[in-house]
Amino acid sequence: MHAPAGDVFDVVTDPGTYPLWWPDIHGVGRIDDDTAEVVCRSVLPYALTFRLHKAEQDAGLGRMMVGMTGDLEGFCRSTVVAGRRSATLEITQDVIVNKPLLRALAPVARPVFRANHAAMMWRGQRGLRNFLRP
Repeated sequence: MHAPAGDVFDVVTDPGTYPLWWPDIHGVGRIDDDTAEVVCRSVLPYALTFRLHKAEQDAGLGRMMVGMTGDLEGFCRSTVVAGRRSATLEITQDVIVNKPLLRALAPVARPVFRANHAAMMWRGQRGLRNFLRP
């Protein structure tokens, strides 16, 4: 991203901004200072509702980790790596799906679910780049 690492970190650690730049995030409700409830929907006709709970946040190292509960359960770890004139956002997710219909369909629909997730992440990346553009 052609933005300072600190700016990238500030945006990705504030779920309240997600609907401003990530088209697939349809709502964020702040539960407390460390927890937000997120509703997302990508291409497929279903929404996922889950809570993000801050587990780690270190601006100096550009690292954050959130636990996830609800329709998705697990964690998401993000690291912002500063470059000379840009920053790279590295994301690692490890989640299971708790939504019963999706769990039932997973054995046959997994490739479609992965494509749906990839589309959502691509739109998030594009939206973040545009949001941070001067």
